[in-house]
Amino acid sequence: MGVQWYPGHMNKARREIEEVMTQVDIVIEVLDARIPDSSQNPMLSTLRGDVPVLRLLNKKDLADKARLDLWLDHWRGNDRILAHPFSTLDKSDVAKISQWVGQMVPHRGTAEKPIRAMIAGIPNVGKSSLMNALLGRRVAKVGDEPAVTKAQQKLKVTNGFQLLDTPDILWPKIENPDASYRLAVTGAVRDTAIDYEDVALVGLKFFMSDYEEALTTRYKLKELASDPYDVLKVIGSKRGALRSGGKVDMHKAAEVFLNDVRTGAIDPYVMETPEMIAREELLVEEAKAKKEAARQAKLAAAVPQRQRANNRAYRDAQSGKPDENLDDNQ
Repeated sequence: MGVQWYPGHMNKARREIEEVMTQVDIVIEVLDARIPDSSQNPMLSTLRGDVPVLRLLNKKDLADKARLDLWLDHWRGNDRILAHPFSTLDKSDVAKISQWVGQMVPHRGTAEKPIRAMIAGIPNVGKSSLMNALLGRRVAKVGDEPAVTKAQQKLKVTNGFQLLDTPDILWPKIENPDASYRLAVTGAVRDTAIDYEDVALVGLKFFMSDYEEALTTRYKLKELASDPYDVLKVIGSKRGALRSGGKVDMHKAAEVFLNDVRTGAIDPYVMETPEMIAREELLVEEAKAKKEAARQAKLAAAVPQRQRANNRAYRDAQSGKPDENLDDNQ
């Protein structure tokens, strides 16, 4: 079972994006470099249609460069997509945005015909920090709390470059349960909507499989247990997440681990590859097809039952006799 979270203002954001998309020349989509696919909003991809997109893989300093390169290769060759590793803390990256946008929209960029760019992104990917860095002043609230941007605003970067900010939006249903957990591990989903221990165990399983050395180094583990629960318990005992009597507080242990994951204290990482996502998408489609087949079978089975009930009612009506005690003239 995956993690689901869709605050009410996000429905309004979807409608707003639909309304203004016809005025947009390019979408600047801020992604989390640690989850390049899961941090994309499939709803946004549908809404933008043929509008080109500049994908900024933010928090590049927290990402495994080798795996990040796999994603850059995956998108390379698509003339509607331009992707770059990015950091809002790197002034040279911020300075390049105007160049990248102009590369995608060469027919605009003057005071008479400014490039109209929509900045979009799911919660906690750094969209507000990007806007503040681009404009050189604080215009958007920044914080670790997901979904702090709730209102739309239009801002001028230069005479030839305008920004249209949009509220952070997740989509109503995250169909891939694995993707939903990756969003929770990296902090895109509000912490009050998740089970800390459950999410931490998913994150631990990933690090045990893909970044074992980084994990053992961070927590000075001489050996690694095969069960993520046991590993989390050891982490909790080493990091002081203890209750009275020396018992490990698993919730606190999960908080310690997830904080280390989100801040990059363990090591740079990327939780997904294009090949992995392709496999997961197949599984999601197979699950949807199986669910639909079961629904159709249930509907088909219900038809004969309704038909038999209707037939019985018809026969009963045909065989019924008028009450002999009633006067025909009544």
